[in-house]
Amino acid sequence: MGLKIYMNGKMTDKEHAKISVFDHGLLYGDGVFEGIRAYSGRVFRLRDHLERLYDSARAIRLTIPMTIEELEKAVIATLRINKLKDAYIRLVITRGNGDLGLDPDKCSEPSIIIITDKIKLYPEAYYKKGLEIVTVSTRKNSHDTLSPSIKSLNYLNNILAKIEAKLCNAQEAIMLNKDGYVTECTGDNIFIIKNGELLTPPSYVGILNGITRKTVMKLAVKKLAMTVKEELFTQFHMYTANECFLTGTGAEVIPVIRIDDRIIGDGKPGKYTIKLITEFRKLTTSEGVEVFR
Repeated sequence: MGLKIYMNGKMTDKEHAKISVFDHGLLYGDGVFEGIRAYSGRVFRLRDHLERLYDSARAIRLTIPMTIEELEKAVIATLRINKLKDAYIRLVITRGNGDLGLDPDKCSEPSIIIITDKIKLYPEAYYKKGLEIVTVSTRKNSHDTLSPSIKSLNYLNNILAKIEAKLCNAQEAIMLNKDGYVTECTGDNIFIIKNGELLTPPSYVGILNGITRKTVMKLAVKKLAMTVKEELFTQFHMYTANECFLTGTGAEVIPVIRIDDRIIGDGKPGKYTIKLITEFRKLTTSEGVEVFR
């Protein structure tokens, strides 16, 4: 059996899962999405992701024509029909079909798409030896243009940053805001450790408040007894950090050992980072909404 895609209440073969060329998600990036993970038959932090999805939709005046409970059941049903215990879930809500103009009120009904498949952003070797990343010139969208808190389908800003990183043969790109403060990477939040303290940029600097980010901050306090601070910091603070790592649904927790050709710490994943990777992986296999009962 081939992969099934949930589209507007129906399960459709992957080869036949299509949207209209008049869908405003395609034409204008008018829509929102979430990336979610399932581990060992459990969907990790599903309600947190769905609540953020609905917040993003409300922020752009997009009404999702399902309750959060109905959407939760649809996610579970899509995993079940594909018999996936370990999966990446992409949940997409578009404005729906309209005309070639911008007016969202001319769109008929939002499109709801759920894709469940495998994902591997980085080879396992990078979790052991660490990433080499760079700061790029593409700046993060500011709150007075498009709020980074909205997880929208318009990711061109992040894609341009990713292109810069690839041109530098780096695995990820650090994006600064208009004032020169560190925000996040193209698809991950960033953390540094200095003298045993865990630091990460505050949400107001222009970041998406990641689900994995929040989880790791709690783990650092509860399991490692670390002091965790949300503070503004610059490239200087990254270069002089003892450790650095990234977090995200796809990336999970992954170490960084070089930034802009500066070696971080001793050039190897740090002890706190290694412990957080271990604690996070234990959590993902023990918590979550059960798929197969």
